[in-house]
Amino acid sequence: MDTTYYDHGTPAERWERAQMFFAAKDYAAAARVLGGLVEEVPEQTGPRLLLARSYYHSAQLRRAESELRTLVERDPVEHYARLLLGRTLQRQGRQEEAASHLRIASALAGDFEQV
Repeated sequence: MDTTYYDHGTPAERWERAQMFFAAKDYAAAARVLGGLVEEVPEQTGPRLLLARSYYHSAQLRRAESELRTLVERDPVEHYARLLLGRTLQRQGRQEEAASHLRIASALAGDFEQV
């Protein structure tokens, strides 16, 4: 597969292109752009999180899970990564595993049950 279009430009240009694909709901194309970008700047949260979201929305759930686990490992209080990891696990039918991540995400968002 020719990826020249997806890899073309500076990291900032590819980031913008990925965001445009994502906004247009072309999640697979966004993931193609972001895959290379994440390899280039693996320490940045934004591109990796958008890559995980792109995988999630294009039903590439194992890939989404992998990216989200990396994010949660690096930053255990990254609320949205926790939430999306829980949802990703739910979509894979792994309810028990999802529950702990969803509870943590809820607590990080300040959504506590009223006693």
